[in-house]
Amino acid sequence: MGATGGTTSNAILAVDYFTNLKKNQKLNIIATNNSWGGGGYSQGLKDAIDRAGAQNILFIAAAGNSNNNNDANASYPSGYNSSNVISVAAIDENGNRASFSSYGATTVDIGAPGVSILSTLPSNIYNYYSGTSMATPHVTGAAALYAAFNPGATAAQIKAAILNSATFTSSLNGKVLTNGRLNVSGF
Repeated sequence: MGATGGTTSNAILAVDYFTNLKKNQKLNIIATNNSWGGGGYSQGLKDAIDRAGAQNILFIAAAGNSNNNNDANASYPSGYNSSNVISVAAIDENGNRASFSSYGATTVDIGAPGVSILSTLPSNIYNYYSGTSMATPHVTGAAALYAAFNPGATAAQIKAAILNSATFTSSLNGKVLTNGRLNVSGF
């Protein structure tokens, strides 16, 4: 992906790249962070996500920034119903669902901080950004943290630990599957 986006075919190549690294080179890849979205349903991309899942790799994806009910109008890639997908909404510093964050009681799994997140940029520059693309890395980091303390945990076990430890958050009640936000202290 570049400054103007990317293609589904390149997304498939990227997912398969990590899957093949784990499968062929036995690298301990736990999850991929997918802070991107756009485009419609692609069977090819779903198949790549499923191949990653078969290698115990979570596909953690941004829910989207259009205040969309993803249950009614799917957003991809977070909307694929693959068992290894975790879809992430954004919350602010007060635990409120960000006004832009897409949601879905059955298609978006959990909320994480995604408003005014200090981010790195090229040339040693920092700036604050907001979006579900800022929230998703928090969940990806949580997956890595859980795996570090639970060597050999499967993708399904890691996903269950993340979702089951969510802290109830009223602004996410009925808006995400867990009705809550990320809580790594709950592992």
